[in-house]
Amino acid sequence: MLTYTGDATYDLVLSIALGFALFVAVAAWFVPSPYGRFASPRFGVALDPRLGWFLMELPATLSFLYFYIRGPHRGELVPLVFLGMWLLHYGNRGFYFPLSMRVPKGQRSSFGLLVVGTGVLVTTMHGYLHADFISRLGPQYGPEWLTDPRFLVGFVVYYISFGLTLHSDSILRNLRTRAEIDSGERIYRIPRGGLFQWVTNPSYLTELTGWAGFALCTWSLAGVFIFAISAANLVPRAFATHAWYREKFPDYPVERRALIPFIL
Repeated sequence: MLTYTGDATYDLVLSIALGFALFVAVAAWFVPSPYGRFASPRFGVALDPRLGWFLMELPATLSFLYFYIRGPHRGELVPLVFLGMWLLHYGNRGFYFPLSMRVPKGQRSSFGLLVVGTGVLVTTMHGYLHADFISRLGPQYGPEWLTDPRFLVGFVVYYISFGLTLHSDSILRNLRTRAEIDSGERIYRIPRGGLFQWVTNPSYLTELTGWAGFALCTWSLAGVFIFAISAANLVPRAFATHAWYREKFPDYPVERRALIPFIL
């Protein structure tokens, strides 16, 4: 077991989490996470994608708040800054994003129960590991941390990534018209504008850079875990999505890369 904080429970959960991230890093190359266009009835009862997203992301908020308020440093400045960053991210990803999805009427095929269950496991560990470290175990979070170069660089990267994620989400959301939603048609189009000029999966890219920024801000292995498991899931999925677009659309822009502009 990894010895990181000296707290046996925390270190055990962290070890399990990092081990699970390694498992996903291997498995995801063989089976893309089965939601969205890669959904499969083999993975349990199909749910409305809005409900699936909400259920999958909700534990990140609940778990974080539960463990955060139990920590002795919960009222200090730096932990409160991290609390605000967390609530902003999951206010968007866990609440606004699923509510704003333009789902064709009657669609129930994007999320299976297995996907939601796995997501709940990850987001629960994610919330616990960050909250307990930030409000109880982290030794470095005095007021001077706000001027540390690691915090400053991470903070800027995090919020630039957050803004770009919102823009990419908006472009994707507006590809589907209200008439198509009401008719139940499931139509795909080539997204254009913003970071889509260079990559097929800009929201995956900015999700990864955002979590990299947060890991730098917190300077913790909890941050390493969420970046690692996000990369383990999203990198293979980015390649699969890129291949899907190229196969479906003969006129797909040849200059676009899967994930990193001009490189990958």
